[in-house]
Amino acid sequence: MAEQFEPRIIGFLCNWCAYAGGDLAGVSRLQYPTNMRAVRVMCSGMVHPDLVVEALNRGADGVIIMG
Repeated sequence: MAEQFEPRIIGFLCNWCAYAGGDLAGVSRLQYPTNMRAVRVMCSGMVHPDLVVEALNRGADGVIIMG
């Protein structure tokens, strides 16, 4: 039987907004999918498009930028 597809997602999270929310979720013991890898950035507006392309070239199935 074939395995179920689980996409690998890279998340660029703003240090002041989304990352703080993710940290609070962890402290509160809330569960979130393990297929999303968080990368903390100082500001989501400063994520260079080349980083998104590089993540996709290295095998990520999707990229999300959260601010």
